[in-house]
Amino acid sequence: MSPLVTATSSHSQDFPVTSLNIGVHLIKAEVATSDEERARGLMFRQRLGQNEGMVFRFPAPKQVCMWMKNTLLPLSVAFIDDDGKIINIEDMQPETEIAHCAKRAARYALEMNQGWFRKKNVKAGTAIEGLPK
Repeated sequence: MSPLVTATSSHSQDFPVTSLNIGVHLIKAEVATSDEERARGLMFRQRLGQNEGMVFRFPAPKQVCMWMKNTLLPLSVAFIDDDGKIINIEDMQPETEIAHCAKRAARYALEMNQGWFRKKNVKAGTAIEGLPK
């Protein structure tokens, strides 16, 4: 597990940051763990780096849905189980209130630029290393 550090880039809004690995792919992920942080997420962001994202950690595995209210960027979200394996991946359109849900109980959700998972050939069942405990 990678240590969390406070993000310093201007678009990070002071979320802690950790490194995640999906196979050979390294991701710089901001971490949202509190209700307030998860509610704010990537709202109002103007950009997200090529291998940057946000991981949402929930207190326990549960039915999780995400939406894009006040989110300006098109994103893909991977819902992840307690073992770090991707359950399903959904593409989400900016500034919509459509619910995108995990197909079963999830502990995490990882948002990346739309199409990132597809371009990297990352699919359901793929393991992610470095998720915050």
